[in-house]
Amino acid sequence: GYFAAGLYWIGVAPYTLSADLIWLVPFAALGLPLGLAIFYGLATLAAAWRGKSLLFRALALALALSVAEWLRGHILTGLPWNLPGYAWMGPDSMAQGAALFGLYGMTILVLISAALPAVLAEGSRRRRVAAAAVALALPLAVWTGGGIRLAGVPEVGADLAPGIGLRLVQANIPQREKWVRRLMQRNFNLFRALSMADRPDWVTHVIWPETATPFNLTGDPEARRAAATIVPPGGLLLTGVTRREDGPPRIWNSMVAIDGAAAVAGIYDKFHLVPFGEYMPLGSILPFDKITAGSVDFSAGPGPRTLRLDGLPAVGPLICYEVIFPGDVVDGHDRPLWLLNLTNDAWYGMTAGPHQHLAIARARAIEEGLPLVRSANTGISAVYDAYGREISRLGLNQTGVIDVLLPAAAPSPPPYASFGDFMVIPLLISLVLPLLLESRNY
Repeated sequence: GYFAAGLYWIGVAPYTLSADLIWLVPFAALGLPLGLAIFYGLATLAAAWRGKSLLFRALALALALSVAEWLRGHILTGLPWNLPGYAWMGPDSMAQGAALFGLYGMTILVLISAALPAVLAEGSRRRRVAAAAVALALPLAVWTGGGIRLAGVPEVGADLAPGIGLRLVQANIPQREKWVRRLMQRNFNLFRALSMADRPDWVTHVIWPETATPFNLTGDPEARRAAATIVPPGGLLLTGVTRREDGPPRIWNSMVAIDGAAAVAGIYDKFHLVPFGEYMPLGSILPFDKITAGSVDFSAGPGPRTLRLDGLPAVGPLICYEVIFPGDVVDGHDRPLWLLNLTNDAWYGMTAGPHQHLAIARARAIEEGLPLVRSANTGISAVYDAYGREISRLGLNQTGVIDVLLPAAAPSPPPYASFGDFMVIPLLISLVLPLLLESRNY
């Protein structure tokens, strides 16, 4: 029920691609939730201690679900979508807990707070009051700590990377029109026109979303020269492309940087590919192709990378759902100064999916202490500062641009950015120790 309600929008994707694939809708809408539910089923089974107190069982359930959520984010490439920790990521002040514990840590806190009220049904008045007090104190502590953190940082929009102006282009091209051959030039020209229209002089770089251009800019000099005409003087165009190589044929979902002379200044290849969409798991065994166009699976890049491009602070690119993985979005040996998420959520129409994706992307800015710039084909494009505070947004199914000055990174990486999931260990200990004590006393 949890996963079917939260991921129903995945069922829209096959129909968005083609009406002929409508038969896949129920399999997509229910198949993935059924698979993910196994994690919750095993966690609940592990916590089903008959004969134990409600306090023991509540803490055991919170612990088991916390472990299950971490496993869900890592097994079979992982899908940490809609972690319970996102329930406390709404207000800017509460969201700052992610800078300390990350989303897996926030998930533990949420699950403890949600499970403890079960104790109200059993035991002494003192125990019931204590359980209720802790359940209420946890969100209050996170909210208070986040407020204190934000009180000591510059106001929204006051801390900027000097001299970096960005134009994000959202062309709002329907998914069914994106790869129609007779419309490709029209789509390309729309991106170019939006890139130039009423552009302020302070814009130094232009950003297009995931697979914005159907042309292989690394192998098509004519298309690359056409794209370079919109590059600001001394700046770059950062755009998503499908990069191809022949003999044997290979393709990548990539971001390329093009300068004003039509030279390729940098390339980033997506490394966390979408199963069934960009490659077919067990393709040599299963009699199915991926649902996206083309018979060749995408190849994976080497992992999180930092690109150092002339005229820009070091950038950590992330394509589409690469941004959903806590602790796996930057090169730990070469940290960037901002995150750039190129995406195309046109697959999912007017559903909750694009809104969830945006909220998840914002969390990475807080965890890493880095501003996040998000360019989407049909929305939602947005810019967040290093504390997850929104600078600008262009909504779903809107055509337009965002002109924005790039926010600066936080002065130092927050604890989660430095230590990753090791920050979760104290929270796990806070669960295990009471469990051991309660087990001995029962």
